[in-house]
Amino acid sequence: MEPATTHGELGKLRWHCRRGLLELDLVLEQFNNRHLEVLDAGQLALFKELLAFGDNDLLDLVMGRTAPADERYGALLKMLRTP
Repeated sequence: MEPATTHGELGKLRWHCRRGLLELDLVLEQFNNRHLEVLDAGQLALFKELLAFGDNDLLDLVMGRTAPADERYGALLKMLRTP
């Protein structure tokens, strides 16, 4: 499978993953190290949508404390939760 973006675009996306909550930073850093470069275009678009959430809302989704309003996020959230 071909990468969905260039390294420059990935760098910008990694920058957007820097958040105000340490717990969220750690989860996103692990996710980026394992998955970011191999996401397809659809997964990447969903990840960008998730990054638009506020820190606390995103952390609640990632930790499973709240259910996503949109089922499209399910597989990506599972990837984020997997250590």
